[in-house]
Amino acid sequence: MSDVKENTSPAEEEAAELSAEEVNEYKRIRMEKLDALKAEGADPFEITKYDVTASCEDAKAQYEKLEAELKAKAGDDEEALKALLEENKVTVSIAGRVMSKRMMGKAGFLDLRDKSGKIQLYVRLNEVGKDDFDRYIKKGDIGDIVGVTGFVFRTKMGEISVHAQSVKLLSKNLLPLPEKWHGLKDQDTRYRQRYTDLICNPEVKDTFIKRSKIISTIRRFLDARGFMEVETPMLVSNAGGAAARPFETHYNALDEDVKLRISLELYLKRLIVGGLERVYEIGRVFRNEGVDARHNPEFTLMELYQAYTDYHGMMELTESMFRHIAREVCGTTTIPYGDLMIDLGKPFEKMTMIEAVKKYSGVDFSEVKTVEEARALAKEHHVEFEERHKRGDILNLFFEEFVEEHLLQPTFIMDHPIEISPLTKKKPGNPDYVERFELFINGWEMCNAYSELNDPIDQRERFKAQEEALSQGDEEANRTDEDFLRALEIGMPPTGGIGYGIDRLVMLMTNSPAIRDVLLFPTMKSLD
Repeated sequence: MSDVKENTSPAEEEAAELSAEEVNEYKRIRMEKLDALKAEGADPFEITKYDVTASCEDAKAQYEKLEAELKAKAGDDEEALKALLEENKVTVSIAGRVMSKRMMGKAGFLDLRDKSGKIQLYVRLNEVGKDDFDRYIKKGDIGDIVGVTGFVFRTKMGEISVHAQSVKLLSKNLLPLPEKWHGLKDQDTRYRQRYTDLICNPEVKDTFIKRSKIISTIRRFLDARGFMEVETPMLVSNAGGAAARPFETHYNALDEDVKLRISLELYLKRLIVGGLERVYEIGRVFRNEGVDARHNPEFTLMELYQAYTDYHGMMELTESMFRHIAREVCGTTTIPYGDLMIDLGKPFEKMTMIEAVKKYSGVDFSEVKTVEEARALAKEHHVEFEERHKRGDILNLFFEEFVEEHLLQPTFIMDHPIEISPLTKKKPGNPDYVERFELFINGWEMCNAYSELNDPIDQRERFKAQEEALSQGDEEANRTDEDFLRALEIGMPPTGGIGYGIDRLVMLMTNSPAIRDVLLFPTMKSLD
């Protein structure tokens, strides 16, 4: 029964994409239907609520449970089972969007979809009444939102369905859903009209349900470790804590220019100074930079800081958390991404940046002592650099050029050069490097962590070097933050800190190819 095709016009069946004129014609026809409903006193937009007792999946599960219990009683007697099912009906009220319709005279089959999934409806004129059958079923449209009360049964084809006893139109669809037979495929339209994407492509809804679960899992994991979730300002006078260009705006009430934050770091460290000891924040940050498959100007960042630990403690936390998220959300620690299987179950590999560059480029920067030597090597290996770049900057450029693409399985890259790490504690006995790591998976940077710099004198010198880089054209350099320095002078304990890009983590856990696939409303260039 569920395979019967919907009764539609040939033009509607053939339309993969409707022209603007066709859309307007469909809207005109549906507006006429809405006007007729209003004239009959059946305006769906006057309805304020509908009592839903079960989701589509709940209705199926309730019936399957009952069926199993009654089968145990009836044994092999099919007639006895049929009688028991007739006596013990599962009655439900469900609501959702009509996704297909197959009319057969005075009866029809509809597919109804809600958040949980889809279920088939069987509607007969003599049960719901001629008026409601004509209004809501016969003249109803794909995309209408309806409420149905009835009992659950299994069709002769074996499909669990709801036999409707009453039908109510809760919202009238006025615009046809795009590409009715093939789903919404155009990427640009999917991102701009996420509401339509969620309706037409059920797997998209699954991605965002999983995203929500990832974030709630992170919260539970950190809460169990004694961390406290906090909130810090989004509008700031000094956008520090990362190498990025900020967005700027104006605060009318104070008549001051302010920036949108690019990081959560400096305020969270102030809270460590204040004695909160373990804090984290999950929130939006804003970076005025390019848009590509892994970058969006506004994105979700999670940063945490823990007193009395270092970057080794952050490595343990990161490895444990990634493994925990995979188990909770994906049900396994081996997850697919494209053609690759990512193994989060075994210990993550660890390499220093110098070791990684030597392994994949053949250049040993432990033997490079001067900036002149570094520049000569860069020219020899066709690595582009700027005049302001120092030895450590060029080491990092080698890493980006030769190493990142090879780091497919989880790998901690440790001990970065001091030039690219203005907020990080120096390595004891080796002041050209700092106690910092980045986790790479699938060639992506997944997080960035430090043994946090808590020496206010050293921090002021680092800010000074950043100001010099800014004057030489580095628009992403940090500016001196006097209030943060004041906090450090009050005294910050040894601290480990880390930042995670939530969107990239969701991409990995949902096997999504682009960051826009895991943002409900990604940044898009105006159609104007």
